[in-house]
Amino acid sequence: MKQNETLLNTLLDNNGRLLLTDEEIGDDHIATSVDTPMRADAFEMSDEEKIAQIEYHFKQIMETLGLDLTDDSLKGTPKRVAKMYVKEIFSGLDPKNKPSVALFDNKYQYNEMLVEKNISFYSNCEHHFVPIFGKAHVAYIAEGKVIGLSKLNRIVQHYAKRPQVQERLTVQIAKDLQEILGTENVAVMIDAKHLCVASRGVKDDTSSTVTSYYGGKFQEESVRQEFLKYVGN
Repeated sequence: MKQNETLLNTLLDNNGRLLLTDEEIGDDHIATSVDTPMRADAFEMSDEEKIAQIEYHFKQIMETLGLDLTDDSLKGTPKRVAKMYVKEIFSGLDPKNKPSVALFDNKYQYNEMLVEKNISFYSNCEHHFVPIFGKAHVAYIAEGKVIGLSKLNRIVQHYAKRPQVQERLTVQIAKDLQEILGTENVAVMIDAKHLCVASRGVKDDTSSTVTSYYGGKFQEESVRQEFLKYVGN
């Protein structure tokens, strides 16, 4: 484990990003940082301004591909895509869209594992902008406060709604829940299919990718096995 950490650190810059070229990354689906890479001026434009810019540029892409945008079926596509990007599938990039989370006193004194499994999500590969979709399983052991069940789903959806790699998505969900709940006792597992693997490149539509994060008590073998039993792995 220490050897792997040492090797990784030699590939990181001062911001914790991997020092790799586009050629070295190639078609590999790797994360270069825990935080989603964002520019400092990412939120200076309004949503409406972003939609207008994306609409213009997507129209150029479609025209470059040779599509006839005077056709009734295509002429509204640039605007539709722009609105979808900003308001829907990449809305998780904007902090203002993060779900508000209320915590509650653990009045039942429930100190065992709570598991929310089979949370469906849709995301997009940041390397090819094609879908990633699957199920997330989230668990925690409370230390004082508890969270409403639907908020676990909303947190998963929030981080999924941005260009992603699955490893980063897994860690972002776990780290956020640890901060919200004030406990390290959080586990996250994601089982997903990647269309950058299924529909292009190697074109393997039967495989799926599993990633996991185990914090606090979930690093204990018995607790981890209990979690895996509940999620069916």
